[in-house]
Amino acid sequence: MTSSDQPAFCVHCGQSSDGGAEHPACHNPRTALEPPRYCTYCARRMVVQITPVGWTARCSRHSALSG
Repeated sequence: MTSSDQPAFCVHCGQSSDGGAEHPACHNPRTALEPPRYCTYCARRMVVQITPVGWTARCSRHSALSG
């Protein structure tokens, strides 16, 4: 992974993570259990599917995640 491939956006709110900006509402114990809603590379909303055994999240331009 090169430096241009590093995640630059928050997965919960889509705001920029550059410069060490904190997102207190995004880093609480309740959101730790939530699936990501925004792509960390382009901040696009992802298609999220929640099932009884986990979740999948897919960006239209980047890879899919699961948990």
